[in-house]
Amino acid sequence: MTRVLVVDDQFLIRAGLVGLLNAAPGFEVAGEAGDGDEAVRLAAETRPDVVLMDIRMPGMNGIEATERILARPADRLPRILILTTFDLDEYVYGALRAGASGFLLKDSGPERLLAAVAAVQGGDALFAPSVTRRLVEAFARQGGAAAAAADGASPDLEVLTSREVEVLKLTARGLSNQEIAGRLYISEATVKTHLNRTMTKLDLGSRAQAVVVAYETGLVTPGG
Repeated sequence: MTRVLVVDDQFLIRAGLVGLLNAAPGFEVAGEAGDGDEAVRLAAETRPDVVLMDIRMPGMNGIEATERILARPADRLPRILILTTFDLDEYVYGALRAGASGFLLKDSGPERLLAAVAAVQGGDALFAPSVTRRLVEAFARQGGAAAAAADGASPDLEVLTSREVEVLKLTARGLSNQEIAGRLYISEATVKTHLNRTMTKLDLGSRAQAVVVAYETGLVTPGG
């Protein structure tokens, strides 16, 4: 059973998500919050598997809430799936850096929502990696990635093997594990192994953060 905390300041959207999750087999709503402060508190109290996190909310926004939830000491932290629209590129980029596991467009259908929750809960792939690519590229065009790289915060890719670099590059370009496996003539399990080793070496908490690093270090460039 996948337990989900639903966070959105709009009651009708929140109620719709809660109703959908409660009606779907294999899912259970652990709680619902209307702002970031309440989300942080409920995440600690209910210990959900996944948090559906809105970004723009009164008081504490979804980015800060994501940072606080993932920064607290715990033996098992939730996966955070960001609820977004394409006009929030800067905000979503911040959520990526904070450790969010993926994105969900607010106009997504029920089946896609459930598939997204299941994907990030499993932890083996970022849902809709093409969304990550578009969002990070949009932010990079505004100079955000270059500024982030200039401040020295990005890790050194020299610790990676050539194969790990290849996998990271293809991941940042929006390819799924299956597509990467086909491109490099290796198994999906091997792709996952390379990604896991990459995240360990670079001290990253999610595949999404690995994508950010690929852009910040110049391994992948917008439109490249």
